[in-house]
Amino acid sequence: LRAALREGGARYRQRDFAAAAAEFSTALELCSKGFAIEDPLKSSPDDISRLASWIESKLVICYLKLGQPGLALSHSHRSIIQNPSHFCNHLRQAACFRCLHRYSEAARSAMVAECLYVMAEGAGLETSNLIQLYWQAMTQEALSGQVSFSVLYTPFEKEDKADKIKDAKKTFVEKHPDYVQHIFTDPHGIHLLPERAESHPDQQYLLTLGFRNKEIGKAVEKSVTRKLPVFPGQKTTFSSSMEEEPETFWQNTGKRIMAAMAFIGSTKIKDERGPCARAIEQFHRASLLSHLQRGEEQAQLVTQVIAELVTIPYLQRVSREDDKLLQSLMADAMDILAGGTGDRAWTKIQKV
Repeated sequence: LRAALREGGARYRQRDFAAAAAEFSTALELCSKGFAIEDPLKSSPDDISRLASWIESKLVICYLKLGQPGLALSHSHRSIIQNPSHFCNHLRQAACFRCLHRYSEAARSAMVAECLYVMAEGAGLETSNLIQLYWQAMTQEALSGQVSFSVLYTPFEKEDKADKIKDAKKTFVEKHPDYVQHIFTDPHGIHLLPERAESHPDQQYLLTLGFRNKEIGKAVEKSVTRKLPVFPGQKTTFSSSMEEEPETFWQNTGKRIMAAMAFIGSTKIKDERGPCARAIEQFHRASLLSHLQRGEEQAQLVTQVIAELVTIPYLQRVSREDDKLLQSLMADAMDILAGGTGDRAWTKIQKV
C-alpha cells in the first residue's frame, strides 16, 4: 500500500495523471482489503475511512485532469461517503458538477462546503469568502443558461410570512414579466445566499419562482410543497405506471422540472419537510432513470444520494424519527446498488 501511494504521489507530481490514477486505484483496492494500517486486528474504522477518502479525492483530481468528469464525480461521491465532514470533498464534488455543466448541483455542493468549513474552522474568513464566491458563480451560471423559469430572492426576517409572500409575488411580476404563467414561493425552508460574512451575517431569504410554462410550474410547486415529495408524472410513488412513456415524459417535462428542483436546493440547507426530503426527491429521479433503462446514471445518482444522506447529521440536528428514516433510506440505497428489488421505506411511507 505504501509503495502504491508513494508511486501514485510521484506520478501525480510529474503530472502523469493516468499513471497516478492507476496507482491510486491499486492503493484503494489494497485499502479495501484491510491493509490500511500495520495491524488489521487493531484497525480503526475512522482511520481507514479517512485514508480511503483521501485516495478517492486524489482519483477525483486525476480524472478531472484527464477530462473524465463523470468518473471523477463517482469518486467524489465516495470520498464524501468515507469522510462527509471534510469541506474539501464537497468542493471537489462541486468542481465535477461544474465540468458536467450541472451548475445548480455545483452550487449546492459549494454551499455545503462553506457551511462545513465555517462550522469546523470558524476563523478563516478569507477562505469562507472564496468558497462563497464559487457558490455565487455557480448559482449565476445555473440561472444564465435557464430559459424555462426565473427567480427572485426576498430578504426575510421574522415578519408575517403570508404578507411577505404576497409582496414577493407582486415584485416578481414587475421584474420578470416573461415568467408569469405560474408563480409560487417556496414555503418549505428559508434560503441563504452566498454573501460575504461581514456584509450580511445570517441574512435569510424567501425564494419565488416564475415559469413560462404553466404546467411545468404547477408540477414543480406540487413536488416541493408536499410534506414528502412524489415525482411528477407518477400516479403513486415509484409506480411503474407513468401517465406517459418515461422517455417522452423525461424529454418534455422531467428535465425542466428537475432543473427547477435542483436550483431550489442550491441555496437551502434546511428543509421544513425534514432533512431527508431532498434525498427522497432524488430516489424518485433514480426510479425514473431505472424506467428509462439508464442503469449507469441510476447507480451514480444513488451513490450521490448516499453522500447526501451521510452529510445530513453534520449540517443540522436530526430527530430520533428522522434518524430512523435516514438509516432506512441508506439501507434502501445500498440495496439498490447491490441489485436488490425488495420493499422500500418510501413505499411504506406512501401507503401511510
